[in-house]
Amino acid sequence: MADEIKYEYKTMQTVRGTDGLVTSRMQKDGWELVEQAQGTLRSTLNFRRPKKSQPWLLIGSVAAVLVTLAIVIGAASALSSGGEKKDESDESTTAGSEKPSATPTPTAAQSAATEVITPLNNPEFAALLKADDCDDANLDFANRHEGQTVAFNGSIVNMAPRDDYDTRYDFLLGPGDEGPKTTAGPAFKYEDVNISDLRLTGKKIPATVATGDKFRFVATVGEFNADQCLFSLDPVSTEVR
Repeated sequence: MADEIKYEYKTMQTVRGTDGLVTSRMQKDGWELVEQAQGTLRSTLNFRRPKKSQPWLLIGSVAAVLVTLAIVIGAASALSSGGEKKDESDESTTAGSEKPSATPTPTAAQSAATEVITPLNNPEFAALLKADDCDDANLDFANRHEGQTVAFNGSIVNMAPRDDYDTRYDFLLGPGDEGPKTTAGPAFKYEDVNISDLRLTGKKIPATVATGDKFRFVATVGEFNADQCLFSLDPVSTEVR
């Protein structure tokens, strides 16, 4: 039928607890949730939305205009290039007068690479900890600072066994002290780690950890998954607060 609606489909994996946020973001882009399957830690969300019809007539008209414009520009360029000649002596003088740009000293570069980013010394990171977990600021920060170290006060939003393991977990972390009730900031993720990987420190080190526990997290910046709104980190140390 000519009027039959054609759909495009998209499947996404989310961490339990972030399903609503991801669904809301997808619905803003016109996607409809058609199926949801929940696992121990992750949920599978299936979406669909009507395919947009292609305005072929408009595309053809624009293409014709662009071709005509290219011909006009090419002709003008050919005419103007015939009357222009480069002064080689001027080019030689200019090249000789150029000076190499200053480069950072090794000491300064090494210092920048080893500096730990905190909300106090980095306004960008301070703003990120208050932003929405799907905000573009997450991707921007991850791209600029991947591999660098960050430190912040936070809590465990959720933790669940990794696959069939009894001693390995996936952690969902959030800034602040609200644990599962955290509503602001990135959804930081530690994936497939055991308790010893957290490198617990502090005056009173617990034998294990649980959802809601508060820590001073020090971690290495990883990638940001824009589809799942998850910000990957690798643990460096975890100080009990």
